[in-house]
Amino acid sequence: MTSFVKDKYNRPLRDIRISVTDQCNFRCTYCMPAEIFGPNFKFFNNEKLLTFEEITRITTSLAELGVEKVRLTGGEPLLRKDLHLLIKEISKIQGITDIALTTNGVHLPKHARLLRESGLARVNVSLDAIDDEIFRRMNGRSVGVKPVLKGIRAAIDAGLDVKVNMVVKKGENDSQIIPMASYFLEQGIQLRFIEFMDVGSTNGWNFNQVVTKKEIYKIVNSLYPLEAVESSYFGEVAKRYQYKRTNVEVGFISSVSESFCSSCTRARISADGKLYTCLFAGSGYDLRTLLRTESSTQDITDMLRNVWSNRDDRYSDERCEETQKRPKIEMSYIGG
Repeated sequence: MTSFVKDKYNRPLRDIRISVTDQCNFRCTYCMPAEIFGPNFKFFNNEKLLTFEEITRITTSLAELGVEKVRLTGGEPLLRKDLHLLIKEISKIQGITDIALTTNGVHLPKHARLLRESGLARVNVSLDAIDDEIFRRMNGRSVGVKPVLKGIRAAIDAGLDVKVNMVVKKGENDSQIIPMASYFLEQGIQLRFIEFMDVGSTNGWNFNQVVTKKEIYKIVNSLYPLEAVESSYFGEVAKRYQYKRTNVEVGFISSVSESFCSSCTRARISADGKLYTCLFAGSGYDLRTLLRTESSTQDITDMLRNVWSNRDDRYSDERCEETQKRPKIEMSYIGG
């Protein structure tokens, strides 16, 4: 029987984001800068990664506590072999109503149809520019726009719901706000603008590089008038709008300029099995050891319940010079 859990601020646990690998084929400047994650960087070996069976077991316990939505992340999750088998198992868990994936899209042409057949509903594809030169510079691997657009088309053709995520950094790709809006409006695909966030400690975050939701909205609205769309559920991250006289939406994720801590219903599990109750956390709770001992399913459920019921994270509400100095886990480690 499902027994929902709430934290110290009465926030329910509804969403879990699970990193299936810490490796990625891109080196985006805001996530895995190449100067840090170079050729000698040591990623997890297979023994340290949670197995699909372990992930399924954790997700079953989380569903008992009220989790309904699962998002698979990385690194780049499509680098994890046979990911469709994990999706198939998660889709069987009672209470899980939605399975999504965040990806850079390059491998979607190969995998999209099988992922959809296995139970995947949605993909969020990261694309930070529609201009080849700017995108090549931002992804750190000189990959052009075309492979990502091909992946987006493959996902749509497979029947997946698609959103495109654009992280906006002042002086790097803010010139792409209108070109991206124009392109994806014409394609009828929802674009989501994301403020450059102070996740981890390797991306050189500085508030001066943040283009706020208010600024992006003003730029887009000046050319394409927008009207607000009501939130569809408690804890929805993006502020959603619709281009007037169309049915195409655009979203804004603004955790720097407009905190959404008060309605945060998300936890995260790293590829090596640590549970994090905040995107900006400095440490997590070890699930892998628990899974690899004689612990029962009830033991795991009780541990998860205890962690969430004692949760009091409010980083974005409390963001200041001192909190920014705290050690924070890297985005590539917990999947954003």
